[in-house]
Amino acid sequence: MKPENRWWVILFAIGAVLLIARWFVMPDGFGRAYVKAVPQAVDAENPDGRWVIYEQAPMADYLDAERTNADQSVYGPSVSRTLGTWIAALLTLFVLSFVIRDNPLYKVAESIFIGVSAAYWMVTGFWDTIVPNLLGKLAPGLLRDWAVPGLGDDQHPELAYLVPLILGIMLLWRLSPVGGWISRWPMAFIIGTFCGLRLMSFLHADFLTQIRNTIVSLYVVDNGSFDAWQSLKNLILVVGVLCCLVYFFFSLEHKGLVGNTARVGIWFLMITFGAAFGYTVMGRIALLAIRIEFLMDDWLWLIDPTNKRLLAEAAGFFLPLFGMG
Repeated sequence: MKPENRWWVILFAIGAVLLIARWFVMPDGFGRAYVKAVPQAVDAENPDGRWVIYEQAPMADYLDAERTNADQSVYGPSVSRTLGTWIAALLTLFVLSFVIRDNPLYKVAESIFIGVSAAYWMVTGFWDTIVPNLLGKLAPGLLRDWAVPGLGDDQHPELAYLVPLILGIMLLWRLSPVGGWISRWPMAFIIGTFCGLRLMSFLHADFLTQIRNTIVSLYVVDNGSFDAWQSLKNLILVVGVLCCLVYFFFSLEHKGLVGNTARVGIWFLMITFGAAFGYTVMGRIALLAIRIEFLMDDWLWLIDPTNKRLLAEAAGFFLPLFGMG
């Protein structure tokens, strides 16, 4: 075993020991989730609501409700959310196990993530795009009776939407064993339309905006006085842009003044790439910190940054001593 892998194995072993110790030290358990029953559509005929939704609630609210009324049914543990917490924690550990080496547990987590993501976007695309923007235009009456009762009565069928319906059927024809070439026509239409629309937005957002932001004053006056700091920043911006442009100008040999200017441009490019890479790394570290916080807080209950459990446990311990529990 490689030395770096040995350290990761030791780290996971320490985690397992702490998990077992956590179980014996705190017999109340961990990794549980609680919910609050919130009635909906409450009126005179239905004082308890026509239906009830369950919102996630902190453990402190559940313990307070139990101390106040042991027979209360507003707060309670949630089996489904608890199961989801444990599944999320185990999948997180499976993904982190990749730091040791590629293994079956990581592949299981990877497959579940890809499958769930694909299914989620497929369902979201069907109900948010196909149903309202296609079926709702072609057969509003049918859709109103079937799935969207709030659809306006003033909507009438629009036959122009048969075109995207036909293109969609042609796109799915790729799954057919014969005639797969039919799907190339709608695919070409989608790519061409996307490129045409995005070309103008990128031209305005990136190309023209960067040129406009580069045209700045090198002598900045603020409230009648010379602003040396802003003038220096504008000077660095203009010099950096010009030096980088010289580096990518290959019609002249990079020697003498042109070569020195190109080398300065390289320094500006390296600083820019380094800042972008550092920003990306910090983003990934933030994601890792969020997962570690989830494991320590929501799953193992080893930390409590929002005091959602410690205050409740302390109240449950001290209030009976004063005859208040």
